[in-house]
Amino acid sequence: MELFKRNGKRENLFIRLLRQQAEQMNAGVDGLWLFVSEGDVAGAAQAEQAEKDGDELRRILIDELHKTFITPFDRENIFDLSLLLDDVLDYAYTTAEEIQTLKVTPDQHLMDMVSRLREGAQELALAIERMDENPMVAMDHARRAKHRENQVERVYRDAIAELFSGPENVHHVMEMLLMREVYRHVSNAADQADQAANIIGSIVVKMT
Repeated sequence: MELFKRNGKRENLFIRLLRQQAEQMNAGVDGLWLFVSEGDVAGAAQAEQAEKDGDELRRILIDELHKTFITPFDRENIFDLSLLLDDVLDYAYTTAEEIQTLKVTPDQHLMDMVSRLREGAQELALAIERMDENPMVAMDHARRAKHRENQVERVYRDAIAELFSGPENVHHVMEMLLMREVYRHVSNAADQADQAANIIGSIVVKMT
């Protein structure tokens, strides 16, 4: 099994690739946050580049899985965790893309959802960072990531309720449909982050 030096210590290839995927996921979600909170199109560009870089890391990871017989934990867990990290990143990028395409103005609900998604992504990255040497700490970060998903869903429900309580006219109906589509993207990203946290929990249980 190929090992890499990191801070003077050996690091497993698959843990390194998952960690790098998590870094790209964070870069993408950070870019989305910059875009929705400040309207800075550089944030959308950052999310797009992170999505491309994350895709490449996933291709490398899958290739290495095909070539490697011994892995640090279950191959299925590696594959699934990699996929879910990539999904979070994909949704961050497509959310920014849809905001631009649909010409939607981010509201406070959307900013709150993305803020909590960002915190959840950070917790996931920390969980992966600690998974090898401090698995119980990783489990704690995974739980925190799941809590952020719950917060995203609460904001999502409040946002949808407010949308449907608006005036009954064509303009509002169109605005409602567009905003709901963008809200759903962030909600879906949080769902994938929640599933990634579940996979990390499963890995930790098997390791300890």
